Amino acid sequence: MALREIKRKIEQLMASDSAGIPVGREFCNPEFPVPENWHEDFIVHLASIVRPKLYLELGLYHCDVFNRILPYADHLIGVDKDPTSRKWISKSRKVRFVNSTTQEFARELYNTKLKIDMLFIDADHSEKAVLDDFGGFFPFVCQHGVVILHDTCPKNEFYIQSGYCGDAYKAIERLSRNATEYEMVTIPVHPGLTLCRKRESQLPWKEHNSRLAEYSIKDCPSIDK
Repeated sequence: MALREIKRKIEQLMASDSAGIPVGREFCNPEFPVPENWHEDFIVHLASIVRPKLYLELGLYHCDVFNRILPYADHLIGVDKDPTSRKWISKSRKVRFVNSTTQEFARELYNTKLKIDMLFIDADHSEKAVLDDFGGFFPFVCQHGVVILHDTCPKNEFYIQSGYCGDAYKAIERLSRNATEYEMVTIPVHPGLTLCRKRESQLPWKEHNSRLAEYSIKDCPSIDK
């Protein structure tokens, strides 16, 4: 290998972040195509900044994102109707697994004082299910809490099929209209990730109730069904 080529490779490695993903101009280089699971590193990095007291994830699959949030959250709750998700989830006193549908769990929360700092919605990707999950859990998100929704910007019609991104993007179109209690932005990179912040005003310190109620993980119902 020529010296010039070796030097170029070293520069590429030095331009990479800790996860090995190139940053800056190199990120746009065809040699480094954006992986379809880019959202995982993004969400983990966001959690490392937000440091949620309570992180809630709807739809776990193999817990690829959930388990990586463990160092950054005080408590974590994962909800999935598939009982086999339990075997993938990290064992920790901070972690609770809820084996139920998302809407069953949402209904049970109304008798609790749980407040969610960071919510990741990644269960059923149909428009109706996303709207139901957003509406069911939004009341429990604390002021200036962050809601993340996955598969909201598929790159073509093929990925709108139910086995892929579904029509979750339609839910974002509807939720974005006349939004007064929150703000939204979608990262337009397949499969898409939408970030939402619940807020009454722009500055958290101008709100007297930026965190409305403290909670105990014991307040969480249906734990380890």
